[in-house]
Amino acid sequence: MISAENLWKTYQLGGQEVNALCEATFTISQGEFVAIMGPSGSGKSTLMNILGCLDTPTKGNYYLRGKLVSTLDDNELAYIRNNEIGFVFQVFNLLARATAFHNVELPLIYKGTQKKAREEKTHKALEMVEMSDRMNHRPSELSGGERQRVAIARALVNEPSLLLADEPTGNLDSKTGLEILNLFRKIHSQGNTIIVVTHEREIAENAHRIIFLKDGRIVKEERKG
Repeated sequence: MISAENLWKTYQLGGQEVNALCEATFTISQGEFVAIMGPSGSGKSTLMNILGCLDTPTKGNYYLRGKLVSTLDDNELAYIRNNEIGFVFQVFNLLARATAFHNVELPLIYKGTQKKAREEKTHKALEMVEMSDRMNHRPSELSGGERQRVAIARALVNEPSLLLADEPTGNLDSKTGLEILNLFRKIHSQGNTIIVVTHEREIAENAHRIIFLKDGRIVKEERKG
């Protein structure tokens, strides 16, 4: 599903070149649950942005479902981001005045999905994250864990083949974080490919495979089970 070949990302800072990512090479198959782990500044978010088609590498090739991403135009990239990839962030990014249902429904509205299909997909996504009974509540009426569940439902509503989560438990207490991880395992069991970026070992341990980054380089990989 994903093939990264010698990915580099270089920034210009104060007249100097800074390599945020160096020689990253790996593959991720359909249905894998992978964690990308490393300390702050290791290149995790840089790599996540490239995998999510939010940024491009300075050098190297990134293939997503057999397509060389660097050859795609803006419309093709927008289609991939909106339909093939679901994003979950540490900050929930929910509309404060909208209900949980409307927050989850929004990507379908932007896509132009018909109302009946939109409602069916939104109900299905909320049911997946066990938030059907809270769908008419606004974010201010929800706990941190509930808000993250709504954000995950929004990421799933377009039925993407790839779910990217950047520090998804970072704003949650340990108990709520564990509940969110259990939810990711449930989502993975239904065939979704999941990539989680984290600096916490206990979070990464929930994945079947861990890619370790340090100073922009992949330093090792571990496979679980």
